[in-house]
Amino acid sequence: MQILSKQHSYMFRVFWRSRSNFGAGAILDLTNQFSKTRILSTNRNYRAPCDKTIAHRQFSTTAKMVEEKVSVETVTVEGKEFRTVTEGKATILVPQGAKIGEDRGEIQQVFYNPIQQYNRDLSVLAIKTYGEMSLEKRKEQYESRMNKQSKKRKRGDDDQKPTEAVNPPPQDKAQATEEAAKPNDAGARQPKKETKPSFRILDALSASGLRALRYAHELPFVTSVKANDLSDTAAESIRMNAKHNGLEDKITVTQGDALALMYRGIADDLSNRDKGGNPGKTNKFDVIDLDPYGTAAPFFDAAVQSIRDDGGLLCITCTDSAVWAGHSYCEKTFALYGGIPIKGMHSHEAGLRLVLNAVATSAARYGLAIEPLLSLSIDFYTKFFIKVTKSPQSVKFLASKTMLVYSCDSGCGAWETQPMLRSKPAPNKKGSGAFYKHTMAQGPSADRHCEHCGMKMHINGPMYGGHIHSQEFIERLLAQIPEADPSIYGTMPRLEGMLRTALEEYLPGPEVKEPVDPKDAQLATVDHYPFFIIPSRLANVVSCVTPSEDMVRGALIHLGYRTARSHCRPGSIKTDAPWSTIWWIITEWIRQKSPIKESSIKKNSAAWKILTDAGIIGQEKRGATGETAKDDSAMEGVEQQSSEAPVENTADAPNGDGKLLLSEAELRKTLVFDENLARLARRRGEQKLVRYQMNPRENWGPLAKASRR
Repeated sequence: MQILSKQHSYMFRVFWRSRSNFGAGAILDLTNQFSKTRILSTNRNYRAPCDKTIAHRQFSTTAKMVEEKVSVETVTVEGKEFRTVTEGKATILVPQGAKIGEDRGEIQQVFYNPIQQYNRDLSVLAIKTYGEMSLEKRKEQYESRMNKQSKKRKRGDDDQKPTEAVNPPPQDKAQATEEAAKPNDAGARQPKKETKPSFRILDALSASGLRALRYAHELPFVTSVKANDLSDTAAESIRMNAKHNGLEDKITVTQGDALALMYRGIADDLSNRDKGGNPGKTNKFDVIDLDPYGTAAPFFDAAVQSIRDDGGLLCITCTDSAVWAGHSYCEKTFALYGGIPIKGMHSHEAGLRLVLNAVATSAARYGLAIEPLLSLSIDFYTKFFIKVTKSPQSVKFLASKTMLVYSCDSGCGAWETQPMLRSKPAPNKKGSGAFYKHTMAQGPSADRHCEHCGMKMHINGPMYGGHIHSQEFIERLLAQIPEADPSIYGTMPRLEGMLRTALEEYLPGPEVKEPVDPKDAQLATVDHYPFFIIPSRLANVVSCVTPSEDMVRGALIHLGYRTARSHCRPGSIKTDAPWSTIWWIITEWIRQKSPIKESSIKKNSAAWKILTDAGIIGQEKRGATGETAKDDSAMEGVEQQSSEAPVENTADAPNGDGKLLLSEAELRKTLVFDENLARLARRRGEQKLVRYQMNPRENWGPLAKASRR
């Protein structure tokens, strides 16, 4: 290992401690004296560059993204020099002086940020998946209407048809030949030329127009794309890029405020009603893409009214993660999204639910219901694909799918959810079925102090309490991956990894036993396990060595619970286990593998209460009394679980089908933290995927807002 000279060490003015897999204290050299992404030794006594192959291994899941550079060429258009950037099938012309990727020292105009290619790749594939599903549905509806009309026409023809004579008059051969030679009017009609169904996209905040260009280029069913931007410079750039790509017939460019554009279309439709008094739909869009600088909240109201109300798609990006995932600007979060964020390890998933609730409440005012197809927390932003449908009946379920959260954010991190309303099945008057009755919810669901650690509970929300993904949509989206061209979609490995993780994080709740309408049952479904845990955070609370993810997952599976990952954070575990079981697993880990010193635990802290109740500190010095308390604490919270979630185990005497149902209390006695337990959590044949993005380069992230000229 080469040691840097003292002279070179003075040149390192700025260092950034990587949070990636390089380990704690790894330092990236941000100067130009060494190659970018070159890693320095983690030893603070000296700074030596590590071998390049080490960096490659550490970034093995994202090495392509780290080393891949944006291909830039120079062309002359109308006497002016431009740099060209190609992404997917689209090429944009970047004026001299505009920002490309890491050119942070140059004047910022309309720019290109390569970090956002994943966002654009995902948007193109998601809209393609949605478009195919939407057009299939429209085709089925059209064929159904045509069949009904043909049946009515046939019945009318049969009613008007005269009764034929039993013995028709004879025809001579000449007459018969003449009749056969006459052209058949029905067969002689020319078949109608098939018209391409309309599919309109609004790119409301288009900037350089790259998204609009890719939609027009890569989505074969798109008939028109409207690209709008407030900046006249950006609008002119979009026109030039559309002409350069030969898409002037598909892309319409407008310059103005996005809200004004959408509200003008809404007003026009309201002024042109049909005979039934319903507003017109000529200005509705199939897809609206909102990708502003910062929050998209100001556009929600206009967007839900401008989208097709028979299942239109909203694509929403919010980059203000400090607002919806932080706790320093709670008043700002409430002003924008109508809820209070969560402080804790699951803050990003709570942020997703805050934004979804804001969209859902905006839509509900107009009798519109939302269905989240895909909701992702990605890097520094969120990405939503939301289906909007006109259904006053569905809107009635929104209150029961809206929840408050009581969080022990200053203690152990536990939480409890509280629905705003309850939707319960009730028998109908005939007794032949059941319907959903909406009633007041009983609350609160938690005490003022946490039952596990005794610290204060804080209120968060309201936020969306339903499932944030559609299993069917993700499966259809994943089916696009093998057919997609890697040269067009450069972030394919990460796309597949994150989508697989989102698909696997689904944990269904208990089934509805009452004979309700399946559609209503789907509308009433809530996410009973909305958040995740991180073992390292739990270990930090009680100051013990962190158990591996496999150990914790194996323990949960051993006790009969389900586990999954969350796409939001590496090392996360989603489970249907209660918090009493989770903390029992951590304290049992301490007993078996990671003993702690009582002197290191501060009295009246969260750890003190948890460990004292578990009998690990304080009471164990009292001999037999302490052992009794330890046994009692081990069984705390198990009674309700033993009846609700019995687990099949073949170790003892069998029941009717050859298996014995063991309670959690019995299974706790056989839990041993060893390699067999960890092996229980590992999935055989699991495909290795790029599930989580490491930092692709230094100083990466959102660029500043473009200046208007």
